[in-house]
Amino acid sequence: MVNTIPPGDVVAPDDLDTAAALTELERRMPGAAATMEPGDPGMHTTDSLDYVLVAEGEITLELDDGEQTVLRAGDVVVQNGTRHAWRNHGTRTCTIAGVAIGADRTQPASPSPARSHS
Repeated sequence: MVNTIPPGDVVAPDDLDTAAALTELERRMPGAAATMEPGDPGMHTTDSLDYVLVAEGEITLELDDGEQTVLRAGDVVVQNGTRHAWRNHGTRTCTIAGVAIGADRTQPASPSPARSHS
């Protein structure tokens, strides 16, 4: 997926057709709306292993403990079911590209079985 994140707080336009916007979001990114937290705009957790590359601009990754990390073009983040939000505190649009691989956060990781090479 490729996301373009404008600077500033995300505010819905007054004339937004919310139902149509949610339908379009579901079409483009199935299940995305269900991961968002209504009380903390932008904060979400997904059942996935995410590999995210900052392609252009600058973005702040905010984690559930309030820690914030500024990422710039060329930086990469790997997350495993991390509760987080993307915040653009800059003055330019930021583009991130990511790959999300489904994962079950409720199950602990199992070690790989040892293999013998004979």
